[in-house]
This record gives sequence, structure tokens and C-alpha cells, in this order.
Amino acid sequence: MADSNRVLIVEARFYEDIADELARGAVAVLEEGGIPFDQVAVPGAFEIPAAIRFAIRAMEMHASTTGYAGFVALGCVIRGETDHYDHICRESARALMDLATAYSIAVGYGILTCENDDQAWERARVDRKNKGADAARACLRMMELKRSFRLLLR
Repeated sequence: MADSNRVLIVEARFYEDIADELARGAVAVLEEGGIPFDQVAVPGAFEIPAAIRFAIRAMEMHASTTGYAGFVALGCVIRGETDHYDHICRESARALMDLATAYSIAVGYGILTCENDDQAWERARVDRKNKGADAARACLRMMELKRSFRLLLR
């Protein structure tokens, strides 16, 4: 059974400086709301869904330990010279949606998909678009919605 509020932030560290800024925005929202959280790092956006699935699996196997009521996925994918960008963006988004629907989990999607560094920074900076904060707020809203439907938090 999950802690009624605890959130897991999963950060893709491929673009470390952008990941730090996204996390800064997400953490500020969670701290402001008094929401307990943990953070884990993964190499890139592609690995975020697997990390969330690992956490879900651990919650299933160890029902007596504290789990997570929600997940915040943070990362950045910047278009390069090949179609690798398209595959990573599509597959990470699809896998997160599959997890959200299959396991009824609250997910805040904060994976930036940008053409260049300037676009990424515009979206990541806490004094600009602050997409890390947006992802945390989305996660909290989905946790609230899940409670309103009286779904058990896994």
C-alpha cells in the first residue's frame, strides 16, 4: 500500500543541467504542498518508464512497505541528426501512458521534447515556463482525482 501522498520523481540525467532545473521546479511544488518525495536518476528518457515499473513492482511485492501515490517523470530529448529522437519521444511517452492506464497510477509528464537547447531551457527554467513544476502539479492533480474515485493508491 502506498503512502497516501508520497511521490517518486524519476529524472533522466542525459542533459544534467536541464534535469537539475526541471527537478528544481518539481521539488518546489512538492515542498510547498508538504508532499513527501524521493528522487531517483536514470540515464535518459527511455529508462524512465522502466524505473517507474520497478517501483510499482516493488510495491506489489512488498505491500507492507511505503510506496508511492504518484510519479513525476522528468527529462529532455533534443532532436539530433537521426530519427533516434522520434523513437525515444514516442516510446517513452507511450510506455508512461501504458503504465498510467494499466496500473491506475498518477503520472506527471515532464519530459521535454525540443528541437534545440534554447527551446529546452525556455521550458525548463523555473523563471520561464517551469515544466518541472507543471509536471509535479499534474501528478498531484491526478492523485487527487484518483482519491475522488476512491481508488486505492498502490
